[in-house]
Amino acid sequence: MSPAGLLLAAGAGSRMGRPKALVHDPDGTAWLPRSVAALADGGCDPVTVVLGAAADQARVLVPGGVTVVVAEDWAEGMAASLRAGLRALADGPATPDAVVVGLVDLPDVGAEVVRRLVAALDAAASGPGVLARAAFDGRPGHPVVLGRDHWDGVLATATGDQGARAYLAAHDVALVECGDLATGHDVDARP
Repeated sequence: MSPAGLLLAAGAGSRMGRPKALVHDPDGTAWLPRSVAALADGGCDPVTVVLGAAADQARVLVPGGVTVVVAEDWAEGMAASLRAGLRALADGPATPDAVVVGLVDLPDVGAEVVRRLVAALDAAASGPGVLARAAFDGRPGHPVVLGRDHWDGVLATATGDQGARAYLAAHDVALVECGDLATGHDVDARP
């Protein structure tokens, strides 16, 4: 079974000056559909997008066939988006064994990074107990893979703008080096 993809795109982007779900590169490429494609083309099925700030405007950028969840408490931070997405997946018709969690503000993280994470999961015959994340030159980053066995723990500890950081710090997480594919840097200023 393929891991699900979960794209967190709910924040207001205060440093960016607009919600990152609405940002386009200078060439016109929109970050939101590009990030969805990275998850889908990387081997995630299904893909769910969590929106919040400017949800109605951002919804039109979400490709067809992708589930949209709105985190009503999005202003709390990344944790609210993560909780909304994990709950939607858990309550869905078929709960996946794992989810690959990506962020909309990582424009250079493409399908090849997600593909490498998914391949590492396949090679390790990982299931619902997996915890893994992309690393960029040894620095842990996103996407992060959360096996189903960890969702309740993540839901219980995710607060503010930290997402699953505390939970991941307290557990053994496999790092999958992807520094040859991307920088993994989030972007906080308009391109």
